[in-house]
This record gives sequence, C-alpha cells and structure tokens, in this order.
Amino acid sequence: MSEVKKRSKQSISTDKILESEEKKAKEKASPNKNLPLRILSRTVVIFSLLIIVYMSAKDRTKIFAKQTEVIPGKGLIIECSSEYMKELDEYEGCAPKNCKRYVTDTVISTKEADELLNMAKRGLKHGGSLGGASILDLHSGALSKGSNFVNFYKLKEMKNIFDQNDFNTFRVVKDKIKYAIAHHFGVQPTKIYLTYPTFFSEISTKKAVTIHDEYWHPHVDKESYKSFHYTTLLYLGDYNIDFKGGQFVFIDSNYNYTVEPRKGRLSMFTSGAENLHHVQKVTAGVRYAMTISFTCNKNYAIADPGVEKYIS
Repeated sequence: MSEVKKRSKQSISTDKILESEEKKAKEKASPNKNLPLRILSRTVVIFSLLIIVYMSAKDRTKIFAKQTEVIPGKGLIIECSSEYMKELDEYEGCAPKNCKRYVTDTVISTKEADELLNMAKRGLKHGGSLGGASILDLHSGALSKGSNFVNFYKLKEMKNIFDQNDFNTFRVVKDKIKYAIAHHFGVQPTKIYLTYPTFFSEISTKKAVTIHDEYWHPHVDKESYKSFHYTTLLYLGDYNIDFKGGQFVFIDSNYNYTVEPRKGRLSMFTSGAENLHHVQKVTAGVRYAMTISFTCNKNYAIADPGVEKYIS
C-alpha cells in the first residue's frame, strides 16, 4: 500500500514537471505567435509614412501654367540672387525691375510657332543624338549627330535647307520676344542683345547615352551659359497631345512651379540662381522647343542668323 502511494506521489510530481515545461514552452513560443502581427503593424506604419512623404512632395508642386488654358500673361516675382544683381550693376538700363518668371500665350502666333517647328524638323532629321536629346543651333550651326556635334552649315545635304524666309521668321519672333522682355522686366530694349546659344531642342523617349542627353538635371542657366541674363523658351508642341512628360519645373524652397508646354507659349525668366529649374523626362512622343536668350554684355552679342551662314 505504501508502495502504491509512493508511486502515486511520483506520478503527480512528474505531471507537475510536464505542466511546468509545457507552460515554459508556450511562454517561449508566444512572441513568435505575435510576430506576424508586429510585422503587419510595422508595415502599416512604413506604408503610412511613404504616403505622407509622397503627398508632401505632391503638395509642394503647383501648376503655374496649364496646357489647357490660354494665358494672356502670368508672372511670379521672386528675390534676385545677389550674384546676378551684382553682375548687372555693370550694365546700365539692363537690370530688371524685379526678378521673375513670366508666361504668355499671346506674343507668338500659332502660325509662327508652326513655321519654326517646320524648321526644327527639317534640320534635325539630318542629325539626331544616340540618346534622347538633340539640338540644332542656328548661330554656330551645331547639330547633334550620334555622340558628337557637326556644323550643319558645312554639310552638303543641309545646303540651303533653310532659306531667307525661314530666317526672317526667326528674326520677327526674336524681336517680339526681345520687346516682351523689355516690357515685362522693365529694361531698355536697346540694352539687351541676342546671345548664344540660340537653338531648337528635340527630346524623345530614347535612353540617354552621353551627358548631353541628360536634360532632366536641375541647373541654373547663368552657370551653364555665362552669356545669359534673360532666358526665354518658346514651346513648339503641346503637352499631353504631342508628347507626355516634359514639363518645365521651377524649383523653389517652398514649392515647385510647373509650366506645361503649349504650342506658341513663351516662358521668360531671369537667368540667375533665383530660377533653378529642370525638365521632367519625356515619357511618350517628341517634345520640340526653342531657346532664345539675351545678354546685357555687348561682347556676347550675336547677329541674327541668315543664308550667309552657309559655307560654300
């Protein structure tokens, strides 16, 4: 009888040990049981943060000029960079009343834009970079071809591809832009001069091959082109119709201001650090535009291009 009681006590003791081990195992396993829930919670937090970052970036972008609207004139005054104004102190009558960016759809006609687009296509079809960005400079004759540039005024196949009527169209457009700058920036038209480079640009969806194809990097025109004091861009096609992407973006500390290209739309701005900008990547179609810029320094002035540029 005492042997039975002894065995019974041992059995109870063994059961307690087993229960204790099971309890410890469950406690050890419980963190793993909650692991999926913790991972899910962290995923939700991270996803929420990404949404906040995305929405914050989106909220920083304002459309300054929509393609769908006709803008008689719209400007935004900004603080001039000190370096820009210091340089312009040397040139009487050329400093702007205010540094700004200004967009208008009423200076250049659709007919004039079409004539320039026709020029651009006629010239650029004889060149074309390996990457997605090509230029044709009417002053120097520089034409993107492969990974280099050639002088199209020297190419036999380009001989007389532009006639004097073409150059007259350019001159009329250039003069209209010059007087528009003088009016809207409060400078004397006789104190600003056409400068180089003056060029057509063609941007496609091709992958960049050389640094010249990487048009999307933020930059300041005055740093890229020493001669520039006033930059103008004339758009020769329509955003979301002829191409997608390719919007022009002014980068400010608080907001980015986007200009959507519209055929005949003219965008003008001071060329200093106050107008840091970039072009968004073209995702479909081909974007055509023309850069026509002006300087206050006579030493950087260039004459209007004409048929005399062709070299026999």
